[in-house]
Amino acid sequence: MKKIAAVFRDGTNYKVFLLSVFIIGLGYGIHKGLLDNYLAEIVGIGEFERGLTEFFRELPGFLLIFILAIFISFSAEKLYKLGAIIILIGMGMLAIVPPVKVLVVLAVCICSLGEHIQLGMKSTLALSYSKEGKGGEALGFQSSSQQVGTLIGFIIVIIGFLVFAKTQPFKIFFMVAGIITAVGAFISFGMKGKSETDENARHFYFRKKYTKYYMLEVFYGARKQVFLTFGPYVLILFYGAKTTVISLLFAISAIASFLMAPVVGKIIDKAGYKIVMIMDTLILVVVCFFYGFAHHLFPMHVAFIVCCINYVLDAVISLASMAASVYVQDISDNMQEVKATLSTGISVNHLITLAIALFGGWIWQKVGIETLFIISAVLGLCNSAYAATIKTKKKA
Repeated sequence: MKKIAAVFRDGTNYKVFLLSVFIIGLGYGIHKGLLDNYLAEIVGIGEFERGLTEFFRELPGFLLIFILAIFISFSAEKLYKLGAIIILIGMGMLAIVPPVKVLVVLAVCICSLGEHIQLGMKSTLALSYSKEGKGGEALGFQSSSQQVGTLIGFIIVIIGFLVFAKTQPFKIFFMVAGIITAVGAFISFGMKGKSETDENARHFYFRKKYTKYYMLEVFYGARKQVFLTFGPYVLILFYGAKTTVISLLFAISAIASFLMAPVVGKIIDKAGYKIVMIMDTLILVVVCFFYGFAHHLFPMHVAFIVCCINYVLDAVISLASMAASVYVQDISDNMQEVKATLSTGISVNHLITLAIALFGGWIWQKVGIETLFIISAVLGLCNSAYAATIKTKKKA
């Protein structure tokens, strides 16, 4: 607690804020641990429909700039609370509505809207409550609070589904996730104050010198979405992975990412962002190959293990996306420009993820998972080739 107190200013809402982030993260971990298997096993959503579901789930992320513009008079605290309430509504719907595709997709989209509203506000509030020169550490504590909560949520799902192995208690656990989120939302109402929201999140910012960054975000958004949407679904539909296995995989990925993030950051600093961006996607080609073709090379039970390992590996190499942020910082004139550019990059990223979500499921359904992951690998190679054209200010 002393370490946290040394980072945040006295008299701010940081304790309430971090507690709320942790508890809502816990509810989200349960929700995420259940969702893919619920969609496949109970709702009956297939390959193409999973992509369609993800299209609508990602839509709030692309529209976030316009959504925040509507609530221009709201403080960061109010927007954070609004996001918590919307998440709660979505989770409540998943616990109550019957497994009808339209209703379930609507509930997922409502959850996503709340998550995206909170996304930028968490960073804004952490920075607003931090002491001068402690912004990075404040963001670290905020991120850790969420990650620990989410990880515990995954563990709850694993234990719960092992205990109730003979039943399918999805609704019960969605209800538990909703109750936990309600507690987090209630706690957030203890946050007082009127922190200003980040104006960079309310408009697009384009400059010619950032063209390469925007293109890199296009390639990264495309390859990320293939694994985010279809990675777990391949394990569920193709290999028959149950909820406990998927949640365990999410938990391992979260731990691996948590441990490797500082290591990847040091590699970026020492080797340079250009080298990291190139090597990241070259490794991705190997990951995509085994994910798409493991079942042709190994017996099914071995192929399943290979794909699980590759899923975790993809989560780790995804950390290399930090290199693009360092690149932006390297060529920018000031921090305001950095924040505006990164904010626009998120919107560009979401635009391509919408397209991948929409067509990825169709590709899988019509021509197989092999083609889907070949496309992901090709996009990775394009990313490497494009990153190789970057001119660095200092030797990478």
